Amino acid sequence: MELFLKYPHEVQNELLERLIDKAKDTEIGKKYDFASITSYAQFAQRVPISTYEDTVENIERSRRGEANILWPTPIKWFAQSSGTTSAKSKYIPVSQESLEDCHYAASKDLLCMYLNNNENSQLFSGKGLRLGGSKELYQDKGTVYGDLSSILIDNMPFWAEFSSTPSHDVSLLSDWEIKMQAIVDETIAQNVTSLAGVPSWMLVLLHQVLDTTSKQHILEVWPNLEVYFHGGVSFDPYREQYAKILPKSDFKYYEIYNASEGFFAIQDRNESNELLLMLDYGIFYEFIPMDSYGTSEEHIIPLDAVEIGKNYAVVITTNAGLWRYKIGDTLRFTSIDPYRIKVSGRTKHHINVFGEELIIENAEKALRKATHLTSCQIKDYTAAPIFMVGKEKGAHEWMIEFKEPPNDILAFQHQLDLALQEVNSDYQAKRFNNTTLNAPKIHLARPDLFYDWLKAHNKLGGQHKIPRLSNKRHFMEELLQLNQRKA
Repeated sequence: MELFLKYPHEVQNELLERLIDKAKDTEIGKKYDFASITSYAQFAQRVPISTYEDTVENIERSRRGEANILWPTPIKWFAQSSGTTSAKSKYIPVSQESLEDCHYAASKDLLCMYLNNNENSQLFSGKGLRLGGSKELYQDKGTVYGDLSSILIDNMPFWAEFSSTPSHDVSLLSDWEIKMQAIVDETIAQNVTSLAGVPSWMLVLLHQVLDTTSKQHILEVWPNLEVYFHGGVSFDPYREQYAKILPKSDFKYYEIYNASEGFFAIQDRNESNELLLMLDYGIFYEFIPMDSYGTSEEHIIPLDAVEIGKNYAVVITTNAGLWRYKIGDTLRFTSIDPYRIKVSGRTKHHINVFGEELIIENAEKALRKATHLTSCQIKDYTAAPIFMVGKEKGAHEWMIEFKEPPNDILAFQHQLDLALQEVNSDYQAKRFNNTTLNAPKIHLARPDLFYDWLKAHNKLGGQHKIPRLSNKRHFMEELLQLNQRKA
């Protein structure tokens, strides 16, 4: 880590050279003549930016067992990612190199940074409770696919099994609701010292632990619990709920940023919401400024050209054969010495029907302020546009499931509207005198509405999450209909 902290650009450039050299005799390497590439400029000029749709044909060939297409070593595993904008599954290649040098290396680095910052930690006096994917692994034409977490668990070194819970068999149960109770039954009598998983689903599990044990808070069940390693979704909407069931002043929360495509960043300091971008995991980074994204002016820049505070889409080249691949995430740099980031959202998860460019980061800042001012708590939410019809102005429509609802929903609506204007000047301009946008419309979701929606779409557990913002209305229309039915 000290090497890439001191020489970030040199480490990234050397990594790119190694990736190009290793793949020069693959099908894609020959297509773009990797053997003659001697600089980043040549690489960027020669190799086009790609999306999953651009790459899917070669990925499917790899899944059928063809070798040496995108990467020289055989690709045996494919991480199945359903995403949140389409029901169609994606199959992201996972090479042996990405397993060892990215995902497992990141797990070790995460523990090292945590222990370095907390010298009195008793982390290894007990077990880490990991909450992974809800699907088993499937064989298909000689390759294996399933949730990334399932692939990681299945390939985990034998010694790691001793320090983690639940057992391998329970971790890979396919029925999420059966699996949750099985995890509770297996872990409540163990000495759990750490948690790892997606905040929304971990919260469901912890409440089930409390229901099963009839305890008031989690520390009554696991008194030595000291840290929660979380990622997958923003932690902000869940922070207060965790504080209530984990009432320990020095309890630690450590955020990670990983995906099927790779492990990207790790919180490297206590009490910090910034993540250190990891530059030596076999991933070469490029970025697209979001103010040009999807336009004729779109341009791609390397790490050494990024600026603090700007919003960027992420492009990666990896040791699993993804070449200049758009992962669909957006981030901001909070520091460039070292390179620290905050994840700001998804390129497809925003509302920009009226030129307001509302991103998830804006939405969650505004929701956090509105809930504070109206003394309520949010469990889940989504938002979509109300399109203009005739002379009627547009608006944003919100479906919100409250854990503790506000006493006055109109007061909450007003505070949310004001907070959105504070954090987003484009939204403020469209709201000024109702120029383009009317005030937001808010629906109270019945209990478990989002859980039922995920269940109906076979998306319970793992990395599945609620689509927060959408430019279209199909999620909202489904939820509105489902909200009229009894739980």
